[in-house]
Amino acid sequence: MSDHKASQVLHVKGRVLVGPEDVRDELWVVDGRISYGRPPGADEAVTVTGWALPGLVDAHCHVGLDHHGAVDAATSEQQALADREAGALLLRDAGSPADTRWIDDREDLPKIIRAGRHIARPRRYTRNYAHEIEPDELVAYVAQEARRGDGWVKLVGDWIDREVGDLTACWPREEVTAAIAEAHRLGARVTAHCFAEDSLRDLVEAGIDCIEHATGLTEDTIPLFAERGVAIVPTLVNIATFPSLADGGEAKFPRWSAHMRRLHERRYDTVRAAYDAGVPVFVGTDAGGVLAHGLVADEVAELVKAGIPALDALSATAWGARQWLGRPVLEEGAPADLVVYDEDPRADVRVLAAPRRVVLNGRVIG
Repeated sequence: MSDHKASQVLHVKGRVLVGPEDVRDELWVVDGRISYGRPPGADEAVTVTGWALPGLVDAHCHVGLDHHGAVDAATSEQQALADREAGALLLRDAGSPADTRWIDDREDLPKIIRAGRHIARPRRYTRNYAHEIEPDELVAYVAQEARRGDGWVKLVGDWIDREVGDLTACWPREEVTAAIAEAHRLGARVTAHCFAEDSLRDLVEAGIDCIEHATGLTEDTIPLFAERGVAIVPTLVNIATFPSLADGGEAKFPRWSAHMRRLHERRYDTVRAAYDAGVPVFVGTDAGGVLAHGLVADEVAELVKAGIPALDALSATAWGARQWLGRPVLEEGAPADLVVYDEDPRADVRVLAAPRRVVLNGRVIG
């Protein structure tokens, strides 16, 4: 599982990307923590060479979940291992019905920031995923998940309404405002799944902190996001599935299918417009529902394809993402969670697809 114990000294040499422009020649790892001073025992250190980045962030995935619902511990472990092998060492779990707290005791698995279980309207989300409740129960369930999570709560902001035959907002403005206020009172941030346009203004004006997917952003709502500092996690590798979803629903819900295709067609323009307006953008894959885990490099490449500069796309899974989630990068005394590459990922983000070494809690993995 690892080449050395965390109690031994590790020496990372080459180019250490402490920040986008803060590049150092080396760091040391002692007892699983980062140091920039030569420590006792340095002569016997295990050496790793290359370009080092903070452990990557997948800010939208689901450990313990597949397309049927909750999975067992063995499957959850394989999901976490797939992320680890891809260099994703910090995961924001954006909703899962499974209890994955046992992962916190495993020093060989990524660190997880949980958002509890999804909160949705009855028959307005994927079966077996969410607490399915009515609006008058929203505040209570948000409070419950705020206490169960790691500083986040996840709402389902819109979904197909079968009576309308299209995506519609799930929550009345008054209830969602009260629920977000309650989450904030309890010290949790709130995010919401949103594909379409209709729910965004109410959610942002209600005080929401983040929107997942955000394909429904328009020139009317992008300035509001920028003004309020509401982040987006576009999950472009998931949005790529929209055409096949639309094809599958064409016969029964033609209006919804056409809407999904439009959202897909403008996805890159939407993300670039949000970025250009100053909306914070972070990397997330939506792995664990239908998509496989370990796609973080693909999502970074998608952000670059959308027109986000490579360095900012890299920060969206590294320095910037960790700062947003309140977790350390490669500073003195921080846990030694880092990924080493053969080449400079700032020059070409495709380098992320081939980690040379993964170091987690000071252990060299593989």
